[in-house]
Amino acid sequence: MRDVLPVLGRWYAAGVPFGLATVVQVSRSAPRDPGAAMAVGPDEEVVGSISGGCVEGAVFDLAQDVAAGGEARLETFGYSDEDAFAVGLTCGGEITLLVRAVTPERDPGFGAVADSVAAGEPVTVAAVTDGPAPRGAALAVWPDRTLGTLGASGLDAAVTADARGELALGTTGLRHYGPEGQRREDSVSVFLQSFAPPPRMLVFGAIDYAAAVARIGDFLGYRVTVCDARPVFATPRRFPEGVEVVAQWPHRYLRDTDTDERTVICVLTHDPKFDIPLLTEALHRPAAYIGAMGSRRTHAERAERLAEAGLTERELSRLRSPVGLDLGARTPEEVAVSVAAEIVALRWGGSGAPLTATEGAVHPHRSS
Repeated sequence: MRDVLPVLGRWYAAGVPFGLATVVQVSRSAPRDPGAAMAVGPDEEVVGSISGGCVEGAVFDLAQDVAAGGEARLETFGYSDEDAFAVGLTCGGEITLLVRAVTPERDPGFGAVADSVAAGEPVTVAAVTDGPAPRGAALAVWPDRTLGTLGASGLDAAVTADARGELALGTTGLRHYGPEGQRREDSVSVFLQSFAPPPRMLVFGAIDYAAAVARIGDFLGYRVTVCDARPVFATPRRFPEGVEVVAQWPHRYLRDTDTDERTVICVLTHDPKFDIPLLTEALHRPAAYIGAMGSRRTHAERAERLAEAGLTERELSRLRSPVGLDLGARTPEEVAVSVAAEIVALRWGGSGAPLTATEGAVHPHRSS
């Protein structure tokens, strides 16, 4: 959804109705996660994807129908693995879609949501998917305000509270309520889609490897900052456009920088005078990934110095060093791929093994 919002925002500003299909639930080997979106706008223009091509044709017809004035629809695609290829969902999983029309009258908050996402402001969109409430009704929730309604004040209040909690975590998924927002009932299903600001990637050490890691981090959707204490190396012209470059001692910069459970920290300085104080700071704070470049001998010496600095075995166990997966990488770009692969594997619980050597679903079930 984040990728297609710029186009949808233009359609919305022009007052052009469009049909929006959003994945709200998946099971088994589903091709896309909840939140994936496809929209059909003027002149049958299509943006986005909800299945990688498997059922887009059927969804195209649904989206056209609701955009022309039809009621919002909740549709499920997918059968057993034995039947999937014949039906169209070739992965054998199952996806449930909410297909609704978006206009200024039906969704008064959509334009403001698009503007907030473009500006990096956190916002959650709640939409009714099923139950005794208007299907497709939408409520936009910011930390300090709301826009729209789900049809009942009690439901709006309960969903607003939950949406702000989801927004703090950057999570997306279904919630269930009673018609007036009762917590112990589940007759109304509401899909909460959080648009939290992009996670941070902090890259320390302005070397050629850092430029490659910064480039792939930007590609993966991180907000990337490169930091180095040496101004002659920490210059924007050495890094991709859009990457922030800071000339400052790494541990001092990190000490004054907020991190959270989504933050990625890559230490590529490869110099004890930078590494030890920096990693001491990093391993004491929240982060999704902390990796450090160096040989196994360098890692052993570094771990010994960190232990002497007071870090516990539990804290040291968070350090991914030597950084990256074993891909046989040689060039900076190849090393960046190995680092990115480890970050993705750690995020989703992947093994890092070739799929030909594993069994079971290629896309394992992910709880919402």
